[in-house]
Amino acid sequence: MVTSITKGRSFYLAFTSWWVVWTIIHIWVLDEYQIPLLSAFTDAFISNFLLASFCLLVVNNMQYYLPRKERYWYILIVSLVLSSMYLFISRLILRFIFKEDEVYLLLLKQSFYIRYITGFLMIGCMSMISLLWYTLKEQQENEQRKEEAEKIAKDAELLKLRQQLQPHFLFNSLNSISALAGSQPEKARHMIQQLSDFLRGTLKKEEHQLVSLHEEIHHLQLYLDIEKVRFGHRLQTILEVDEKASNMLIPVLLLQPVVENAIKFGLYDTTEEVLIRIKADASNDQLLEILIQNPFDPLTTVHTHGTGFGLASIARRLYLMYARQDLIRTEKQDQLFSTYISIPQFHHESNHH
Repeated sequence: MVTSITKGRSFYLAFTSWWVVWTIIHIWVLDEYQIPLLSAFTDAFISNFLLASFCLLVVNNMQYYLPRKERYWYILIVSLVLSSMYLFISRLILRFIFKEDEVYLLLLKQSFYIRYITGFLMIGCMSMISLLWYTLKEQQENEQRKEEAEKIAKDAELLKLRQQLQPHFLFNSLNSISALAGSQPEKARHMIQQLSDFLRGTLKKEEHQLVSLHEEIHHLQLYLDIEKVRFGHRLQTILEVDEKASNMLIPVLLLQPVVENAIKFGLYDTTEEVLIRIKADASNDQLLEILIQNPFDPLTTVHTHGTGFGLASIARRLYLMYARQDLIRTEKQDQLFSTYISIPQFHHESNHH
């Protein structure tokens, strides 16, 4: 049900003020016809009290039944019927009160049509105002529900995209721990501790949408430490983050799948040492720019499976959060695979808990 127009003091203040003014005009008109002031006041009060009551009836009725475009004739019929009822009741009461006043009764009879037209216009105008109010409110509430539904769907999709990446990394880590448990138990215990810290941090971040780049890099470092246990000296990393960029906001857990993608491209199908470079710059206050770069072998990369999901999921997350398709791009040059990510900084601070 849409919000009623009668809720709030402002409506009743405006409504009462209008009828007070109209009652004064009514008294003044009757005074011009030489009707005594007390009789004019009684006529104006009774007539306008009834008319105002019928107008309120229309307002409340519109709250429960709102005619659509093809049924606007409903307003015309309601206005005609209520105007007739108003005129019948008011004339009945006034005739009873002034049954001895021949002059007034003659004026009451002669003013039949003007009273009916006035009642019809008042009730009709109130009906149209109510129709416009409730139609607008209904559209606003429908739009609000639509936005809330879209937000819930978007949040659910973002959560799904983030959760799809965790099992893959977890299985790889558990396999590595299993392999180390027999030959290098100390390394296996250390990796279990790092994995525990990483997963605990992931759970804490689940409720957030945005975090500072500094927090994201700290969490990414835990991931890299685990991967370095898996790959040993073969995995080398360089982190270059300027101070201005470290305080900027980034979608939570955004970089890990991109770096995982870089590790796949760089380390799979090779036994050589690989350097992965992560660089973050803030050229201005509105944009955080991140580069993740890794070497790749064109001859073996084409056979590597599953390398596209991470980047595709990141592109989807960025689109859902920023409604832009141009925030991530990749480039292959001189046996280097580069992923460029841009993060706009105009999101509300309320998203950063």
